[in-house]
Amino acid sequence: MSRLTGLRRHPVASAGLALLGAATLTAAGVLAVAPASAFPGHGEPDHSHQTQTPIKHLVVIFDENISFDHYFGTYPNATNTDGTAFHAAPNTPKTNTLVTSGTLTNNPNLYKPTRLTPAQALTCDQNHSYAAEQAAVDGGKMDLFVQKTETDTCTGNFGQPGLVMDYYDGNTVTGLWNYAQNYSMSDNMWDTGFGPSTPGALNLISGQTHGGTAYNPTTGAVLPTSTAVQSPNAAGVGTVIGDPDPVYDDCSDADHTSTSALVGMAGKNVGDLLNARGVTWGWFQGGFTPTTAWNGTAGTYAKCDATTANVGGATPKDYSPHHNPFSYYKSTSNPHHLPPTSTKAIGHTDQANHQYDLTSFDKALAANNLPAVSFLKAPEAQDGHAGYSDPLDEQKFIVNEINALQKSKDWKSTAVVITYDDSDGWYDHVAPTVTNGSHDAAVDSTVCTAQTTIAGGYADRCGPSQRLPFLVVSPWAAQNTVDHTAIEQTSPLKFIEDNWRTGRIGDSSFDARAGSLNGLFDWRHPQQREVLLSPTTGAVTQIIPTHGHWGYDDQGNDNQQ
Repeated sequence: MSRLTGLRRHPVASAGLALLGAATLTAAGVLAVAPASAFPGHGEPDHSHQTQTPIKHLVVIFDENISFDHYFGTYPNATNTDGTAFHAAPNTPKTNTLVTSGTLTNNPNLYKPTRLTPAQALTCDQNHSYAAEQAAVDGGKMDLFVQKTETDTCTGNFGQPGLVMDYYDGNTVTGLWNYAQNYSMSDNMWDTGFGPSTPGALNLISGQTHGGTAYNPTTGAVLPTSTAVQSPNAAGVGTVIGDPDPVYDDCSDADHTSTSALVGMAGKNVGDLLNARGVTWGWFQGGFTPTTAWNGTAGTYAKCDATTANVGGATPKDYSPHHNPFSYYKSTSNPHHLPPTSTKAIGHTDQANHQYDLTSFDKALAANNLPAVSFLKAPEAQDGHAGYSDPLDEQKFIVNEINALQKSKDWKSTAVVITYDDSDGWYDHVAPTVTNGSHDAAVDSTVCTAQTTIAGGYADRCGPSQRLPFLVVSPWAAQNTVDHTAIEQTSPLKFIEDNWRTGRIGDSSFDARAGSLNGLFDWRHPQQREVLLSPTTGAVTQIIPTHGHWGYDDQGNDNQQ
């Protein structure tokens, strides 16, 4: 029996294995305990391979600013008049889209949704602030997007009246549509709260946006009345609803040349849980390697000024500090952007403290040293964020990383999650069911004030807010499946907690309410193939059968050959 797939199967697993506790699994003979090895930097056993599912390696590709309808509004039907041709399999399941809902043609907004072409890949960035997104929802009527979140004119990128309503199809976002065809996706995944990138990133790793404190970037003094956090108490502790840069990062405030308040977070995140459990992990972000290294002197800073060109020739900076949620927490930060001490140390605790450049992920993968949990953040030009990125550049990043993973020895025990930090304010036709309210008169509208449940009593955490894309690419993903289970940004966090038995975050984290990812997997029938795509076109270029059969029989026996 392979140690990488040492999970003993049991018939109960198919009914929701990820929801069962470790004691239940062990008693049922489902959980096989792999031998523990040394966990460098902690002096305790490495529990990275002790999992409750066959997934020993989870890779979360966390991209930027896309609503579900903006990428999948007509899935699986593409126009095929331009771009890369896309033809859906005849058994593609029904999906909740602009077409199936009737809102493509019968729409309550000022403009109907229209198709964007590959030539219009670079568009204006929409208004995706906490208050504006609430206003667009209009108490669930979903009819004020043009008035409240649209930006239809900008310099250098495509814009037109009604732009916020518009969508791409499989001729532009071809790679994602092909992943959905061959693996699984959700049409019921939600942004945990209203607002932009930083709240979404914090929810991904902690389920908690409350606990932020604003600091003077020069003196480090607490700024108790700063607007960098919302509804601060007398000590200055409030909720993050915007995009302040993190206090534990040299490259914040444009390499500390700005004087904007910085924010630090209290509490725990998933990195703390994984460290305590003895599980390898890392956050890998484009441009994290500084262009000017820290010189070792107090009061000086590293600089992060590398750039990458997008399809339009613009060169945004690769590294965005407010896209790195772990830099808001002192315990999981690497303020000076120090490199790992070796490739072997990647995923373990050393001077890099689990914060790395994307090149470190590629090195670890090539060296067969893939951490148990990896978060990947593209350089800005390739992260999908309108205004400086686009779906074509995003596709290159996603496909290159997944192709490399599929060719690695760890593919048979890997799951890749592709999801997003917020909707950018792009239209989606499904009204949210807000389960956590907020009654902040300064920013909250009726969609939030009508809900009386306020977890922890913390203001400004209203949500869920808007549907986002969510795909799982894995040998264990259900093939050509659309799961309708309600999930949200904290669902990958909950999967990590359950799979590696870390326990919960606590302090009213939304990990406790998150829906299960189990419906996106088929634990009994792993796919015996690799589906490789073209990074340029997103088309399927090769389907490679896996050599040797591996999986589990009905008696729960590992039958790998």
